[in-house]
Amino acid sequence: MGIEEKLPSGVLLTTVEKLVNWTRKSSFWPATFGLACCAIEMMASGGARYDLARFGMEVFRASPRQADLMIVAGRVSQKMAPVLRQIYDQMPEPKWVLSMGVCASSGGMFNNYAIVQGVDHIVPVDMYLPGCPPRPEMLIDAILRLHDKVMHEPLGERRRKQLEAAHSEKPPVVEPGEMPSSYRFNKAKRAQWEQATAQGREEQLRIENWMRERSGSALRLEGKQR
Repeated sequence: MGIEEKLPSGVLLTTVEKLVNWTRKSSFWPATFGLACCAIEMMASGGARYDLARFGMEVFRASPRQADLMIVAGRVSQKMAPVLRQIYDQMPEPKWVLSMGVCASSGGMFNNYAIVQGVDHIVPVDMYLPGCPPRPEMLIDAILRLHDKVMHEPLGERRRKQLEAAHSEKPPVVEPGEMPSSYRFNKAKRAQWEQATAQGREEQLRIENWMRERSGSALRLEGKQR
């Protein structure tokens, strides 16, 4: 039973946008760009067990000139950041970026000066994949979601207007009412939150406080065990 038996009078109608986007999403060629432990899971997804070849992605290109998908697998150090950007700039348009793992997406457990706190500071990211490290099934799910995004991308004049609107948007301002309730009734924490909001680093403050509370809990637990 072929597709021609499902079509009325053997005629199939579509739009140029849908046809072009279908060809794009069906032939992703990822760049060979593994940075840390997430790269092991990325390589496993290309093996026989998970078989990325069924999505037309079996070829991991060594040359960025022949790749259109960058899977940032692992933490990005400050030293690697300019290299990552250079490879991204060498990739031809259209191109997409998938941030694989919590380290690439937000710095993860490496909350220090040596690691970039999110690869979106270096390149625009189209899809974020959580996990430490995410399993191959999660990577495949993220790729399928990216397929869906590519299928709905406009072309031509509509694409130009969409990009102009995205670049003209101002970054969202965090209102005082959006601060966590744990900060609202503590004067010291409230002052910290307002200062972080003015600097655009409220999420960094959340991470710092979470790490501080976690280390304090570990010390209390160690004291009880002794």
